[in-house]
Amino acid sequence: RMDPRLLLHSLVGVNVLLNLWEIFLVYRQKSNHTSTPTRPSHVHEVISEEGYSKARSYSIDRLSFQIFRMISECAIMIITLYGGYYSFLWSLSALSVYPIGAFLILHYTASFLLDLPFSLYENFVIEESHGFNQYTFSFYMIDSIKKLALYTIFAIPLYSGAVLLIEHGGPFFYIYLWLFASLVILCMLTVYPAYIAPLFDQYVPLPEGNLKSAIEELAAKLKYPLTKIYVVDGSTRSGHSNAYMYGFWKNKRIVLYDTLLNGEEKRKVCEALGKEEKEEKEGQETEKGMGVEEVVAVVGHELGHWALSHTVRQLGMAELNILLSLFCFSLFHNNMTLSAAFGFPLGAPSLISLLLIMQCVMGVYEEIFSLINVHVTRQMEFEADSFAAKLGLGPQLISALIKLSKDNLSVPVNDELYSLCRHDHPPTTERIEILKKHM
Repeated sequence: RMDPRLLLHSLVGVNVLLNLWEIFLVYRQKSNHTSTPTRPSHVHEVISEEGYSKARSYSIDRLSFQIFRMISECAIMIITLYGGYYSFLWSLSALSVYPIGAFLILHYTASFLLDLPFSLYENFVIEESHGFNQYTFSFYMIDSIKKLALYTIFAIPLYSGAVLLIEHGGPFFYIYLWLFASLVILCMLTVYPAYIAPLFDQYVPLPEGNLKSAIEELAAKLKYPLTKIYVVDGSTRSGHSNAYMYGFWKNKRIVLYDTLLNGEEKRKVCEALGKEEKEEKEGQETEKGMGVEEVVAVVGHELGHWALSHTVRQLGMAELNILLSLFCFSLFHNNMTLSAAFGFPLGAPSLISLLLIMQCVMGVYEEIFSLINVHVTRQMEFEADSFAAKLGLGPQLISALIKLSKDNLSVPVNDELYSLCRHDHPPTTERIEILKKHM
């Protein structure tokens, strides 16, 4: 039997190595951007010299902070594991009537407080200095506390159910736990966008006009069972833009961020949201967002994911990951040496065992699965681009990708290893190159 202290040293060492691997990747990306002060010739069509300078500055700031944050979080991980954080918190929770609920409340509150300085700096220094943050401090804190409260409210019954299955499910409890987790995911895919997301953001139907007609015509052409098109007031929090779909069976919905639009469509959306259209400090607001044809091309790309069954395939990969993770957990959760290493010589409670094994033991597996998932997702993005191009939307999608890259200050120059390991969405230059082959 391995000495528990030696096992703890080994687990900490492995997790430190995983953190160093992540820091190495981010450092390579930062070095790539730092060593490329001027716009390379092969990205001239994607970004202007001024836009490149802004995007490069934003990226270097973000990557520098990311390295600092990873080092800090690694130090916190070492301190909590060696300092007996989990055993101390559980001993406090055990004094309550319901230890699981008490532990989760204490743990999430502590995690929230530890993360708060990093989140505040990211939003109010980095995002603010580069023109993306729209939060006020009070609004941000209210948002954060609401998220903490909701997360805790949902986590307590879900983890309680998981513990019940672990302790009473027999040798194949991981299968029952997997089915339980799968049911929760399917419910959340419906419940979250319809009932939870509106607690934070304002959603309105896309106003009548050219954009709505064009999207509905495209959906009808592809026999996509579209029931609603919404616009979300994303600009209240951030200047970044996005679009997504959700829903099951014959109840599909499309959501566009208001930051994705410009011109007349943006004006109508602002009116529907009951807000005035903001002007950028330098008077360049009209340059942001996309025209109707470009937004339709983005929707065409998203519909490609549906038509090519990418959503089902991604859900299948997620389910496989959960099943394999829970199977691995079933191999370790009753290991007394592991429990002792984490500060529980008489055996760790099921909740603590679940949290710590998933966080500290499964790191290598999660990294391998992540690399596979990045590769698969990249291929799906290329396939969806190809689908949009076959609909005759290739030129519009290229224009949309360029505008998305500009509006989000994305640097079209990347370290190859970093991009290979972390970019589940291929860089803009690669996507444009492949798109041109389909036109």
